[in-house]
Amino acid sequence: MKVRSSLKNLKTRDRNNKLVKRKGVLFIINKKNPRMKARQG
Repeated sequence: MKVRSSLKNLKTRDRNNKLVKRKGVLFIINKKNPRMKARQG
């Protein structure tokens, strides 16, 4: 999982990417390509 300061450009890299907020932390998750995981921090 990558830790990025901005997730906006990562969201557009794959059309299966979803932006999810859990407990105040933003995540990018992708069921089809699990390598595309990222967290903002």
